Amino acid sequence: MNTAPEAVAPDEAEAAEVAAPAAAGSLALDEILSTPAIAVVPLPAAMRTARVVGVTGQHATLTLRGQAGPVDALVAPEVDPRVVADALASGDAVLVETVAGERPVIVGVLLTQRPRELRLRAGTIAIEGDEEVLIRAGSAAIRLRADGNIEVVGSRISAASRGLFRIVGRMLRLN
Repeated sequence: MNTAPEAVAPDEAEAAEVAAPAAAGSLALDEILSTPAIAVVPLPAAMRTARVVGVTGQHATLTLRGQAGPVDALVAPEVDPRVVADALASGDAVLVETVAGERPVIVGVLLTQRPRELRLRAGTIAIEGDEEVLIRAGSAAIRLRADGNIEVVGSRISAASRGLFRIVGRMLRLN
């Protein structure tokens, strides 16, 4: 048995040195830069933005960004059509999934600017704070603290009741 290393021709030695780092998963920067560019293949599905022109139930009419005419689209089952109607009213964009040969599907609404007005509408609205909740508008404020203290501050505070107006406390102090 011969244990002496085999003689390798200089060209073969250079080829082995180049192949060794590639086999190990690391390429030199000049090798990466010299590789030819990969051709871009169009994907079968894409996400695009659009503006809502009209909405009726689970169907909507859109103008897709970069496309001239209106397009009929579906609202995805997990998207509430009222949210899409709100986007129509506020002029917000929607996120649309497009697949060649199929109708576009609205999969979400994009908030593109801070709202001037925020409206919450739900069966129940809960606002919780571990330490305190503060609601402020100008010089008026309501503060609810975790220890049970409630402060109402304003230049003029009015309270009215259509029925019994009850004030209960161990002590009441007026002025």
